[in-house]
Amino acid sequence: MKPAATRPARRFDPDRKSRIIDAAVTVVAEHGVAGTTHRRIAAVADVPLGSLTYHFDGLGDLLAHAFGRHAERMSAIYESCFAGVRDRAQLIDAVTSLIHADAEADQQDWAVAYELYLAALRDPALRTVTESWMRSSRGVLERFVDPLTARGLDALIEGLVMHKTLSTTTALSEAEIRDLVRRTVP
Repeated sequence: MKPAATRPARRFDPDRKSRIIDAAVTVVAEHGVAGTTHRRIAAVADVPLGSLTYHFDGLGDLLAHAFGRHAERMSAIYESCFAGVRDRAQLIDAVTSLIHADAEADQQDWAVAYELYLAALRDPALRTVTESWMRSSRGVLERFVDPLTARGLDALIEGLVMHKTLSTTTALSEAEIRDLVRRTVP
């Protein structure tokens, strides 16, 4: 009688799903949504290709998780910028610093954010990620100003960071940013 074939031991990898999500963020930053594939993500995560379909219901599901993780991380950074704010002057300082320092994000962070914005135009599942992210940002600002002002201030922050990030010429100075923020905050 032949001995039973031994099955290779399963690799214990409790962080695999999380690593795949992080890898998807990295791939989106490097290749954009259009260039993001299961194979690229699996290679960056150092997992078998089948792991992606085991953990996610397709590339769209994986991208939603990846963008969600990115938005959560960026929201935490955003909120931390307002931790010590107690009055209008401190709010103006915090918003100015947030914009001038690119919200403590790097080029990869902004590449992922802009890929999310573009993809959300066509994918309602991703639009829920952007809506949640915007609600989170406005919620932070609503601790200091009314909801309508928070919405306008949030748009000002997003717009000025985008202009600064994408500018090929001289960006606004910190003093100019402060002046725009001062005009917006009542």
